[in-house]
Amino acid sequence: MRNEHAVVIVGGGPTGMMLAAELALAGVDVAMVERRNTQAVESARSRGLHARTIEVLDQRGIADRFLAEGQTAQVVGFHMIRLDISDFPTRHNYGLALGQNHFERILAGWVAELPVTVYRGREVTGFAADETGVDVTLAGGDTLRAAYLVGCDGGRSLVRKTAGIEFPGWDATTSWMIAEVEMAEEPNLGFHQDEYGVHALGRAENGKVGVVLTEREVGDGDQPTLSELSAALTAVYGTDFGVNSPTWLSRFTDMTRQAAEYRKGRVLLAGDAAHVHPPIGGQGLNIGVQDAVNLGWKLAEVVKRTAPESLLDTYHAERHPVAARVLRSTMAQVALRRTDERTKALGDTLAELLAMDEPRKRLAAEMSGLGIRYEFGEGHPLLGRRMPDLDLATENGTLRVFTLLHTARPVLLNLGDPGAFDIAAWADRVQLVEATYAGAWELPAIGTVAAPTAVLIRPDGYVAWVGEGTEERLAEALTTWFGPPAA
Repeated sequence: MRNEHAVVIVGGGPTGMMLAAELALAGVDVAMVERRNTQAVESARSRGLHARTIEVLDQRGIADRFLAEGQTAQVVGFHMIRLDISDFPTRHNYGLALGQNHFERILAGWVAELPVTVYRGREVTGFAADETGVDVTLAGGDTLRAAYLVGCDGGRSLVRKTAGIEFPGWDATTSWMIAEVEMAEEPNLGFHQDEYGVHALGRAENGKVGVVLTEREVGDGDQPTLSELSAALTAVYGTDFGVNSPTWLSRFTDMTRQAAEYRKGRVLLAGDAAHVHPPIGGQGLNIGVQDAVNLGWKLAEVVKRTAPESLLDTYHAERHPVAARVLRSTMAQVALRRTDERTKALGDTLAELLAMDEPRKRLAAEMSGLGIRYEFGEGHPLLGRRMPDLDLATENGTLRVFTLLHTARPVLLNLGDPGAFDIAAWADRVQLVEATYAGAWELPAIGTVAAPTAVLIRPDGYVAWVGEGTEERLAEALTTWFGPPAA
């Protein structure tokens, strides 16, 4: 077998599926290679969605599918500190408790509605890139040919290693054993802290017991045995509670690494293939999905030759700093989990600071993803930030901003004099919407900002240009992000 596609994605987890959907919405021939035979995930792994990820799903019109199955809470967590986000100016001023097993199932249902080719139960064994594309080899000898290859294949990414992309960072200093099991005795549910760290036992949704144990020494391998779990429980609680029948057992560490480059020629990385860190704060799945939404429309424009290949360089420029910030945050939270008195004093001091409004809002905006700002230079506070989901008054009635993004097309939103903009040269790529909005413009952690007369919104929901009474630099922004004007 030798099939050709515009883009081949290696890995069908949350990041790979979201990227495949974004490319399919843009009309790009995309294929996804996934070694699992089904989308089923044994463990919950990631256990929730942050506010910005829910907004991203809302931008595509599918947020309700996830909200229907999870539980919302108007907080984010930093270390053991709960930060209130109920006063944030967004429709989704909450996080969603939803296991990755359910997230993947729901997302896979949406992907199945789109023109995405899926090679399931297949494994990529290697690839070779040349000036015009990439030849991808599958186990068994079959090959795929693609213009671009994207590795969404996790922290041990074959794509990253084969491409020769460096993965600098920090080795593990501590590890945690996690599991879902049955127990013959009633366990001591809740958190427990000792000189080695924080441990937790809780009821899983299927009635079994979820276990998280801080290990006394860095564990070896990511698949501990039941006997290892029994010994660890006994060391912490004085008994293993008659542990038996594990649904799954796993281990994670505080190893923290980030790819030196997210793109090397025709090969790109996203999600855990580009960055790994401990799951404290629940960031991994969320920033992987957001990587995909940032990359998808850019890759589509390059494939369709409406924009130059240099547009792909903005993917690394924008997303690498976001992940670097997440890595720093998780490292800080691991440090705060030390149980010595000095670290406790530091944690108490931090809790006092985060009880104040401004520090709370700034850190909560970062943890929820609502505070992300891409560096597009000086200008209006909206520039480079997420576009608020306003209720717009249009000639067809009230319309939400996020509704305009369901098809993953950019939008020039004119809120000033009707007919003030002529973008006919980009009409095949950019929607022009005339509307009015009389309410306040508010941004999380920033507050109220001046109302613009127009905004150029990218398919990922970020503001690429702000009009403040003139068209100055609009043509430049359109060209930068969506290619030169049509002849």
